[in-house]
Amino acid sequence: MTTSVPATDVDAQKALVRRFIDDVFLKGDFAAVDELMTDDFVSHTSGPGASGKEGMRQAITRVSGGLSDASMEIEDMIAEDDRVAVRLTGHAVQTGEFMGMPPSGKAYTIGEIHIFRIRDGKVAEHWHQADFLGMMRQLGVMPEMGGKASAD
Repeated sequence: MTTSVPATDVDAQKALVRRFIDDVFLKGDFAAVDELMTDDFVSHTSGPGASGKEGMRQAITRVSGGLSDASMEIEDMIAEDDRVAVRLTGHAVQTGEFMGMPPSGKAYTIGEIHIFRIRDGKVAEHWHQADFLGMMRQLGVMPEMGGKASAD
């Protein structure tokens, strides 16, 4: 059985996650990685070798090399106990190689769900689900429903 977290702690957890999204995901700030993540941080959905602070730095480097003009608009944020769930709309332009796809110059806008576990005022774990199929369709590497992939 879990115990309730006082409202002030929940507010602090939400503020931490907002800052994490802005400073780590959007700005790619390596100093924020050190400040906002636990030393034993685990990323459950970023693939093998992606956990820990070094894994996050590598992910930042990969993503910033492939995407530009990134934004994340938070639609909902729900906190309970040591978890914060965020539903957001992510947007970026693919200006470099990304996820094995050559640069397309095209933009995408997709829905995403992020879940963060907070420990001792830092992000200890992260889960991420996103509409990657929709992203690939918008970037022109997957066919639209009932059609062909865009050639332009």
